[in-house]
Amino acid sequence: MKSKSTESPRYSTLRNTLWMIQNAWTYKKFVLFITVVMAAITVSSNLVQLYIAPVILQKVETSAPLAQLLTTIIGFSLLVMLLAGLQNYFTENTVFSRNSLRMRIVRQLMWKRQTTSFPNIEDSKKLSLFDKARQAIDSNSAPSEAIWETLTKLLGNIAGFIIYLCLLSTFSPVLLGVILLTTVAGFFVTRKINQWGYRHRDEEAAYLQKMNYIWLKSSQRDLGKDVRIFGMFPWMQDVYESARSLFEGFVARREMVYIRADILDVVLSFARNGIAYLYLIGRTLEQGLPASEFLLYFSAVGGFTTWVTGILSEMSTLHLQCMELSTIRECLDLPEPFRFEDGEPLEAKPGFTYELRLHNVRFRYPGAQTDTLHCVNLTIHPGEKLAVVGLNGAGKTTLVKLLCGFYDPTEGEVLLNGVDIRQYNRKDYYQLFTAVFQQFSVLETTLAENVTQVFENSEAQLSKAEECIRKAGLSQKLDSLPDGLQTHIGKEVFEDGIELSGGEMQRLMLARALYKGAPIMILDEPTAALDPIAENDLYLKYSDMTSGCTSVYISHRLASTRFCDRIILMADGQIAEEGTHDSLMALNGKYAELYAIQSKYYNEKGSESDEG
Repeated sequence: MKSKSTESPRYSTLRNTLWMIQNAWTYKKFVLFITVVMAAITVSSNLVQLYIAPVILQKVETSAPLAQLLTTIIGFSLLVMLLAGLQNYFTENTVFSRNSLRMRIVRQLMWKRQTTSFPNIEDSKKLSLFDKARQAIDSNSAPSEAIWETLTKLLGNIAGFIIYLCLLSTFSPVLLGVILLTTVAGFFVTRKINQWGYRHRDEEAAYLQKMNYIWLKSSQRDLGKDVRIFGMFPWMQDVYESARSLFEGFVARREMVYIRADILDVVLSFARNGIAYLYLIGRTLEQGLPASEFLLYFSAVGGFTTWVTGILSEMSTLHLQCMELSTIRECLDLPEPFRFEDGEPLEAKPGFTYELRLHNVRFRYPGAQTDTLHCVNLTIHPGEKLAVVGLNGAGKTTLVKLLCGFYDPTEGEVLLNGVDIRQYNRKDYYQLFTAVFQQFSVLETTLAENVTQVFENSEAQLSKAEECIRKAGLSQKLDSLPDGLQTHIGKEVFEDGIELSGGEMQRLMLARALYKGAPIMILDEPTAALDPIAENDLYLKYSDMTSGCTSVYISHRLASTRFCDRIILMADGQIAEEGTHDSLMALNGKYAELYAIQSKYYNEKGSESDEG
């Protein structure tokens, strides 16, 4: 099996280059125009620099009138100034169009990342691919923008190579062959040496990753208390210094390799220029070559070498850039296991209730050796409040993922009103659900936007958001905020941001769930960080506020879900017991045993607290 560093990209350099050109042609034709113009200006400037000295020297050799000499000098000077001005003008103006095109690709990748089938974002290989793709678009120097500079230079080098080839081939094919041979040989030998860093990039990345990790951790506010209480800083510093020391050793080895490459390049350049110089001196002595022509051809030798090296160098750069661009295209072209636009449309009808059913469901996570769920059959009736309880690892969260359509079962079916959900547009299916998970998706923006999930809310949306916030039990908190609904949450983005307590955050999530008003509510242990009494109060709040919805409550605390119409106990990936709280207690099985253990634990904790 090939390692990641040696795997061939899915798309070739040519295909990726054409893909970028197609993007520019579709969205920003100005980028292509600038590329051609900048290449033409570069070649023109080089030709002016090539001819300016020989032409002026030729005027001196032929004893041209002073006025003609001055006119030539002034003409060349004006031409140099004009080309330099044009180059600066287009250089400044090309940044905006290239950046705009890159940002369009950024939006495409963000859209794919946020809308792709859920299994794709839980697959470590695909997550790594997305991370590499992000690196290819995250700055002006990233390949998705820098490629235009490479193509500009490559186009200019090719044009210059053709012009200089025509110039030198009429003078001496032998000299031309020597130049080509030494230039190409020097390029490939030095490139082989200089690629040492690329071949050892994984080693470098490992050192940098460790240093960056410690740096990021040391700057995180939530680690501040641990650093001070446990005195973690010296330990973190030792870890950082160890990685830094190894990195410095790596850099020293790399620079020694590069020095050898530089020495070899100097030797080959000296040999190439020496041969050209001796040949031109010989032609001058034998055929009386004028000084102006000597200067022209000697300068052309150096220029031709630059064009050849430039072509090879930019082709190499283009290849590396296209390898990174390939990761973007692989992300954008990730196959979707779910149906989206081609699926049957599904609309959440106001007041309409839905039945969910798992039929002979078996599920195994990709790459796992055993099943997480085994032959599960479950029907959730319209408007029912169902509790899913059990110990950690029993399969509760996996069950929720299947109900929500985040995964499809390995075997069996998930049915919505008797229809397999795989037939539906999965985005439409998600609209039937509102959920609160253990990990909250709270963004550092305004209170209103966290409820509505909409930027720049209308008056009607703000009014509804306020109503939901008050229903969720945050009236007192809302009234205490000087900016009300426009108060910023969090302190990392906004200086005036506030932080909510755990209970307040829970109620904010309830407000968001109420705002969406979907017919099916999922609560996947969102209160796990709270104490049992607070969890029970919040679950009852959820129950009151979502009356009429089909609700699924997941918890490992059995006492919090006694109010539900039905309770299922998960154990070892199966439904072990099922019934109401009272019937399960009367059954005196596993549920009753766990309930007794937890009740005893909480009673003991309460007694200890009372004694304290």
